[in-house]
Amino acid sequence: MRGVPASMVANAACPPRAARPVPPIPHPVEDAMSDTQKTQRPLAPTAEKRPLRSLHHGIERFDDYAWLRADNWQEVMRDPSVLAEDIRSYLSAENAYTESVLAQTEALLETLFQEMKGRIKEDDSTVPARDGPWAYFVSFVTGGQHPLFCREPEGGGEKQVLLDGNKLAEGQAYFDIASATHSHDHRLLAYGVDDRGSEFYTLKLRDLDKGADLADVIPETTGQGVWSADGQWLFYTRLDENHRPRQVYRHRLGTPAEEDILVYDEPDTGFYVSVSETSDRRYILLQSGDHQTSEVHLLDSANVDAEPILVSGREQDHEYSVDHRDDRLIILTNSGGAEDFRIVEGVPGASRESWRELEPHRPGRLILDVLVFRDFLVRLEREQGLPRLVIRRFEDGQEHSIAFDEEAYSLSAMSGYEFATNNLRFSYSSMTTPSQIFDYDMATRERRLRKTQEVPTGHRPQDYITARVFAPAEDGELVPVSLLYRRDTPLDGSAPLLLYGYGSYGMAMPASFSTNRLSLVDRGFIYAIAHIRGGKDKGYGWYRTGRRNLKVNTFTDFIAAGRYLASNGFTKPGNIVAHGGSAGGMLMGAVANMAPELFKGVIAEVPFVDVLTTMLDASLPLTPPEWPEWGNPLASSVDYLTIAAYSPYDNVSAQNYPHILALAGLTDPRVTYWEPAKWVAKLRALKTDGNLLLLRTNMEAGHGGASGRFDRLKEVALSYAFALMIAGRAGQLEGTANGEASAAQTGA
Repeated sequence: MRGVPASMVANAACPPRAARPVPPIPHPVEDAMSDTQKTQRPLAPTAEKRPLRSLHHGIERFDDYAWLRADNWQEVMRDPSVLAEDIRSYLSAENAYTESVLAQTEALLETLFQEMKGRIKEDDSTVPARDGPWAYFVSFVTGGQHPLFCREPEGGGEKQVLLDGNKLAEGQAYFDIASATHSHDHRLLAYGVDDRGSEFYTLKLRDLDKGADLADVIPETTGQGVWSADGQWLFYTRLDENHRPRQVYRHRLGTPAEEDILVYDEPDTGFYVSVSETSDRRYILLQSGDHQTSEVHLLDSANVDAEPILVSGREQDHEYSVDHRDDRLIILTNSGGAEDFRIVEGVPGASRESWRELEPHRPGRLILDVLVFRDFLVRLEREQGLPRLVIRRFEDGQEHSIAFDEEAYSLSAMSGYEFATNNLRFSYSSMTTPSQIFDYDMATRERRLRKTQEVPTGHRPQDYITARVFAPAEDGELVPVSLLYRRDTPLDGSAPLLLYGYGSYGMAMPASFSTNRLSLVDRGFIYAIAHIRGGKDKGYGWYRTGRRNLKVNTFTDFIAAGRYLASNGFTKPGNIVAHGGSAGGMLMGAVANMAPELFKGVIAEVPFVDVLTTMLDASLPLTPPEWPEWGNPLASSVDYLTIAAYSPYDNVSAQNYPHILALAGLTDPRVTYWEPAKWVAKLRALKTDGNLLLLRTNMEAGHGGASGRFDRLKEVALSYAFALMIAGRAGQLEGTANGEASAAQTGA
């Protein structure tokens, strides 16, 4: 999957717009620059055209910038220094140009960074999660970029630092810990590290009594492992030569990785595999699937030599997940026409026909997840766009729910280690309410607040308003939009607005709290999230009608949301900054082609914009697994034409475009660096306006950007500085939504 980080499909072409005269365009950037700055700034880079011809289904296509795709891209993922010099030179020139254009915002960038950093409790930690004699948690130290994985005795005692991310990251330009999983007997820790950003994780094992790593090192994995019951074996997923997780191995403690035993080999190049375990730790789960179909095998955690047990054979469009309790499987499934899912129970090894229904399908009520405890079944469901938790007692089937009253909020259940417990931990937040962690006694219904997110520089929820409105789409559907703005922000159309969207893979965008957004909102911006089709914000049907041949609904929903907000006083046309990443970056490219006049600017992070080329390249990591999502243009002329009709890169035309900032990562295996690079090159050659077009490629990171928590804030600050600059708010002081502040005060 390409995103919090994907791509899309359409049933109607996005026709190129005719070129038109270009009126003088005011430049907030140019106007603020001195004559010296203007003369010293380098010219925008121009990429050389090297046309590459391709032919599919009798359709001829030329790609002028295909050369930006490194032939040795797989090597580059492992070692960025082997990137071809002509490609490196172009990316470096674009970086230098972007840096020069944004140089005048240097003081603003620093101000934004310090604001965002000041809202983080630097020595924060998670609420400890009990597992027998220990309670495990993650903490940070003041000034530290990376997490510390820790534990403390359940009854109280000295904290143990099991893994210090800051020490491990010393000397590394990029460093990420995928996970840290302790064995059932608490003696060992398996953790995965990536020092390139390419998501090739190396698994390492640590003796927790000695506090030292063992000699065991397992390269090129997904970074996650599951321990057998006796702690002698670690099950993990290995990446193949195309960066796809298709094989599950088991590693015996103390032996070389070369001797690891293959447990499962997925024959379908479009299916990925992963490993996890049931809540009662009885079984290890081998999960295989793509975006529409799934298959699960069970491995007895206490008998690793036993043959895997198939739960239900793969059947096109049948999705299911499995847990276990009291010799029964608890299965979340969309079988039997249950588009919004139902819950059943079955016996390991028995046929699907023997499944017994526990919770029936109810159209419009999407069951998102299931948590299984010894005495309780918890389901997280969403109806009318809002989530709730429902607790059922196994003994008598009695149910009750947990819900909240705000117009828009985020709610999630947090799985713990313990199975035989009455305690359910969940988190709640809204766009105005900082995150709260609760422990909930499922038997007594007592709720205990364990932690409230601290904002060291202060936060007054009453100064802000969060709301939810519904924008009519072209076909009459109502698109939910979550809003955040200061109470004193005028709703007369004068406020700039940032509109965020994603709309792919069925991923819903939660209306959760973010301290970073306050830096925009406190400067007079309205922040909006468009819950467009392609996500599951309004049920599975909301996803189904925003994918493949209906993908265009994703784009028109976003445009409809922007136009509705402009026509109802929240902003005005041409004063909206669109923002999205990964598959949401594809959304950005599509709406920039379809409705450029609606947007002041576009921020596209790791944007999946070269959709047709990528879906035609079966060697790329995500292509075969994502054919069910977008269509297979290699096999189908209909899919080819559908994707070609909306693919942002293919539909760039000679027209005016908004200001654009594109962000990329050199070692990104999900959205390869050349997609945004090609897109920007083509835009620069064809667009008819004088607006800014900037590309910044992080030469030391991948899909998620910088790995350190503070380094990542600098990237957020860059995007927000761009938004403020093009909206003419670069000189706005924090907390002065309606006042005037001199540019000199912020250095902008």
